[in-house]
Amino acid sequence: MLCKRNSLIICGAFLFVAWNAVLIFFLLGRSTLGNGRPEEPGYENGQGGKEKGHIIKELMRVINAFETELESQNKILVQIQKHKSLWDEQGGSHIDTKSNSDIVEPVHVVIPILVMACNRVTVKRCLDKLLEYRPSAESFPIIVSQDCGHAETANVIASYGSQLTHIKQPDLSDIAVPVAHRKFQGYYKISRHYRWAMNQVFNSFSYSSVIIVEDDLEVAPDFFEYFTALYPVLKSDPSLWCVSAWNDNGREGYVDPGKPSLLYRTDFFPGLGWMLLKDLWLELEPKWPASFWDDWMRHPDQRKDRSCIRPEISRTLTFGRKGVSLGQFYDKYLRFIKLNTESVPFTKTDLSYLEKKKYDEDFVKEVYSAPVVTVEDLQSGKLSGPGPFRVQYSSPESFKTLARNLGVMDDLKSGVPRAGYRGVVSFFSRGRRVYIAPPDGWEKYNPSWS
Repeated sequence: MLCKRNSLIICGAFLFVAWNAVLIFFLLGRSTLGNGRPEEPGYENGQGGKEKGHIIKELMRVINAFETELESQNKILVQIQKHKSLWDEQGGSHIDTKSNSDIVEPVHVVIPILVMACNRVTVKRCLDKLLEYRPSAESFPIIVSQDCGHAETANVIASYGSQLTHIKQPDLSDIAVPVAHRKFQGYYKISRHYRWAMNQVFNSFSYSSVIIVEDDLEVAPDFFEYFTALYPVLKSDPSLWCVSAWNDNGREGYVDPGKPSLLYRTDFFPGLGWMLLKDLWLELEPKWPASFWDDWMRHPDQRKDRSCIRPEISRTLTFGRKGVSLGQFYDKYLRFIKLNTESVPFTKTDLSYLEKKKYDEDFVKEVYSAPVVTVEDLQSGKLSGPGPFRVQYSSPESFKTLARNLGVMDDLKSGVPRAGYRGVVSFFSRGRRVYIAPPDGWEKYNPSWS
């Protein structure tokens, strides 16, 4: 089927070029026969010559534009053909379950890495780490989607040759935005780029899942192992809608360095290195927002009470202080995020504890059996025992006060705190586990808490 499509495109290109050649000769002939004007002295070098030159120039422009688009589409077809056998295997792949355990190992899964690029030549740092840690080019093809049309960045991406596929957002025009949003033009372009790029991955390349990485992210050594192990978890659990490599409160001193294998469910969409399935994109794409796509993802209408998986210690690190957000949160939080350095064999680890029913029972039991203490108790250093400990909030104001005093991120999106699950934020403080939690009996988020 793909070969036939390729042949049809080539034939179509030949016919297009041939037709334009005939058209050129026809128009040239017409310009010498009309109105008797060619008989006038100097006509060939005067107005008539200018008209013919304009016609030829315009037709050549159309032909060149067509050839450029044809080359782009042909690259996509080559990539599809290259991985066709692997997709066929993926379509019939299965999950091997080891006897006497709940450990699962995905077989023949192809998960592309979509790198969202614009005008940062430092995308090289991101790509170098992806290529350094990538276990297989066949299992993890890298697609770099570039917006902005920045030539220097394009040259950096092109320098990697066949190690990746470079696609370019064709629409670089400004977007008509409300007057009050003129300063947010960048956010509108980012949302447009995400929509285009994910349509390329799922529709043009026909992949069934994707890991999205921004051009200012560095990945951890076990980044690919992490997502490989969690792919079947995401695929089999309808209460999940993404897997993220990011912990919003993952700064040095706020995570347990002795538990790099620890994973959580979270109701807050983290982004910053995340995996989704095609089924979710088919749900979101028809209503994809014009701007601020990440906050839109955090709205109840999109989340629908679904959760993501996140790690205790982040598997991505952002080094991009400059961008459309103008460094929001970077200097205070993001630059201090701890990147995992100890590889964890997640594909050989029992992850059944992440199943919602079991996870909720264990999580609620641990949080609400922890003694309630005050911020002063935690900061005094006089508490005895290894913890965990719990501090309690009952309003958005009290949550923000506690979060600020304890050094974790204090913003709420549709009532959900960053890294929160069931309203609870888990973090490390002075070597002990601490939970900022609502009262026992919590039922649902209040979207007005934003």
